[in-house]
Amino acid sequence: MGILEAINSFFANIVPIGDILWVFPQNFEWYANIPVLGSFPFAIILLVGMGIYFTCRTKGVQFRFFRRGWQVLFRKKASDNGVSPFAAFMLSMGMRVGPGNIIGVTGAISLGGPGALLWMWVSALFGMASSFVESTLAQIFKERDGDEYVGGLPYYGQKLCGNKKAVGISLTVFYIIFAMLSIPIQTFHVFTATGGAIGAVTGTVAERTSTLYYVLAVVIIVGTAFAVFGGIRRVTKVTDKMVPVMAVIYIAIVLFLMVINIRFFPAFIESVFVGAFKPESVFGGAFGVALSQGIRRGLLSNEAGQGTITMSAAVSEQDHPCDQGFVQAIGVFVDTIVICTISAFVVCTAHIWDDPKVDWSTLSQSKIDVFMGSIKALAPGTGADALIVLIICICYALFAFTSLLGLVSFASIAGTRISKGKACKNTIRILGALVFVPFGTLCVLAGLELDNIWYVSDLINIALVFCNAPIILFGGKYVLRALRDYVENDGRRFVASDIGLELDTDIWTEERRKRV
Repeated sequence: MGILEAINSFFANIVPIGDILWVFPQNFEWYANIPVLGSFPFAIILLVGMGIYFTCRTKGVQFRFFRRGWQVLFRKKASDNGVSPFAAFMLSMGMRVGPGNIIGVTGAISLGGPGALLWMWVSALFGMASSFVESTLAQIFKERDGDEYVGGLPYYGQKLCGNKKAVGISLTVFYIIFAMLSIPIQTFHVFTATGGAIGAVTGTVAERTSTLYYVLAVVIIVGTAFAVFGGIRRVTKVTDKMVPVMAVIYIAIVLFLMVINIRFFPAFIESVFVGAFKPESVFGGAFGVALSQGIRRGLLSNEAGQGTITMSAAVSEQDHPCDQGFVQAIGVFVDTIVICTISAFVVCTAHIWDDPKVDWSTLSQSKIDVFMGSIKALAPGTGADALIVLIICICYALFAFTSLLGLVSFASIAGTRISKGKACKNTIRILGALVFVPFGTLCVLAGLELDNIWYVSDLINIALVFCNAPIILFGGKYVLRALRDYVENDGRRFVASDIGLELDTDIWTEERRKRV
């Protein structure tokens, strides 16, 4: 425990840097005093502005091709090299749909009120365009690695920055650090959800030193290692089955709660719209924080424009890069417009958001506990309170576990930018599955939260945002050309030279179009 505490203390010195980047330039009084604008840090302005810009430049691609995205999602099959669009989509959803959809929504509403949800919707609708652009770039600049495709931020970042390998390596290192430091967080969520499930069954709180927790630690480590060492195909076999099942079960249970509490639905909708446009929510105080919290939590939940899940877009087999862009844009919609909304209904209707006893400024088990309390509050007289909480806790744990798989897998894919050899990939997998996952389990078993390490993960996350945004803004011109090519040629097999790109791969060539 002394070593773990020493690590936490070491990272405490880095925390202020992350805080500065996330609030910049709000830490300057002259900026903070600007009405409306002063309530937003530069990072959020950048992400929202980028989404609005791409929505305008693509003439609302996320709306025009929304139906097309669903058609592609279920139409294409895997090839000898790439996984199917459905598998790539589920891999990305394994990262998008996670504890943040529950805890993040609850935190946003607890700080900004129900009105924050409307601004989450707004950020998601614009964010779909950013997701389309970065995912299409990931497809355009993907490469082969044996019988798999690899790509994402390190690949298109390097190519768009003059093909400088130092850029690709730097982006890879940034991402690997972000992924590794995020792993203990998701490990923590698996444990807290399991603790909630135990409580639902036994009516008691399981101690972290219990035998069950040690068994769970072994299961998490072995399960993660088994999946990630099998490569992206084995991981997608897990996420293909796990993500749809847990998402459908979660949605079905919450919809059931909505139906039996349908009398509250009009009041819920009213609270969202009225809360979003009340003068104090938009202009008063610190923006009433409804707008700022809604936009920030929406963007952090669906990860649109951050480059953090672009690796999943690259591994898919497609005839045209835009097709995967359409599919990945749907991921933002499902994550925020669907799952975050039904979670918000639970939070708002049970009035968890205005409970003065809940401190959402800290990371603790009380978050999931209080959310589960709101679930039970909406199921009076059903006789299924404990069962519903049990199932929700299991879904929550599986959300976190698939996030673990995604983090290690995406780090491994990013690592191929340094070297496509097995040694590099296996080293990253070992770090993730056999070093940082066990590290996360030790933190839980030792009763440590290690908040500072989590804040460092946020620091790397914001660093990736500042790296990815200018890159995709610059590379957006190729996406616009690709989209024009898609429309003019009805989505026929893409050739890179048709949009003025000369790539050193055999993926998007005229010869391959003829073979297909």
